[in-house]
Amino acid sequence: MSSSPIRLHPGPSAGFDEPFEMLAACHDRVARMLALLERLAGHLPDHGCDDAAKGAAADIMRYFDVAAPAHHEDEERHVLPALRAAGDEAFAAQIEQEHIEMRRRWAELRRTLAAVAAGHWADTGPGAFEAWQQFAVLYRAHAEAEDRMAYPLAQERLDAAARQAMGHEMAVRRGVR
Repeated sequence: MSSSPIRLHPGPSAGFDEPFEMLAACHDRVARMLALLERLAGHLPDHGCDDAAKGAAADIMRYFDVAAPAHHEDEERHVLPALRAAGDEAFAAQIEQEHIEMRRRWAELRRTLAAVAAGHWADTGPGAFEAWQQFAVLYRAHAEAEDRMAYPLAQERLDAAARQAMGHEMAVRRGVR
């Protein structure tokens, strides 16, 4: 890992006029943040809480504190109701339960990242990296199931007007439109 600060990637190429593409683009950002988390775990033992580590921890926290909750809310407001309307209550309930579990794990994981961002890697405690890896595994499997099954099923249930309203609501909640 270089000694220069690790930066977030540029904004999404998809816009709110294509809400399912926007949701998929969020999963791309999630994947980059999880990869950054894993690189950070590899970086800390050799380099400690240098500027790159502190910057990476802050970037990860910013993403999972702000963007990830908004993304989950998008899914809970738009994707899950469409799945339920399609008669797939069990799948919708599974996604909802995974959101709860990811929020729980994030709250625990965030404390260790906050310690790194503050320059106190030793405060993360044993098992922090294992918890980071478990979080990454859960999140990746969740995003893959949504991309492969949930989004296509939900998109089939929503006509163009409903997708437009969905994108508009997503943008308004973020203060974009």
